Amino acid sequence: MKIAPRSKLVFIGDSITDCERARPVGEGLFGAVGKGYVALVDGHFGAAHPGHAIRVVNMGTSGNTVVDLKARWQTDALDLKPDWLVVMIGVNDVWRQFDLPRQTELHVAPETYGRTLDELVTRTRPLVSQLVLMSPFYIEPNRSDAMRRRMDEYGGLMRQIATRHGVPFVDIQAAFDGVLAHMHANAIAWDRVHPNHIGHAVIARAFLAAVDAL
Repeated sequence: MKIAPRSKLVFIGDSITDCERARPVGEGLFGAVGKGYVALVDGHFGAAHPGHAIRVVNMGTSGNTVVDLKARWQTDALDLKPDWLVVMIGVNDVWRQFDLPRQTELHVAPETYGRTLDELVTRTRPLVSQLVLMSPFYIEPNRSDAMRRRMDEYGGLMRQIATRHGVPFVDIQAAFDGVLAHMHANAIAWDRVHPNHIGHAVIARAFLAAVDAL
């Protein structure tokens, strides 16, 4: 496994990461890491790699865009002093353009998304053992769908940033596409954004595969 024993992993993102995690810091007993993919990752580490004693922290916040992440980056990412920082952001950056098209102040343009994410990676990469970028996604198999096309654009921007900085990129959209070849989107996410237990397992497995932990 790529993650060293006794490493501290912080996962940061939006509602897909949040999943009812504890406040102010999502770590500890009684479901503190939430009910989503972060909990599945934590459970897998404990069951499959107990000797590594890996520490998992969930700092997802529902509704966040990359601009929101920037505003809380110091307190919710850097101040926690992670060995590994895992970032999945972009769904709301795209979604607000479609579900709230008239509230343009909530929209995050591709240029802003790419520039802000690049700034965060540039600032953070020297301070952690590893930084991982996990793509935004839309659980829709029709790649001509307007929101799916837009989401793929933002995922492409994230991939470019990961390549530029030499950090791992986990293509969560591709992971869902593999499942969508066999299963309807409604069986994975009621709104094609917030996954059920199957969808969260898809995300968890994609991350675990990327760090050679399966």
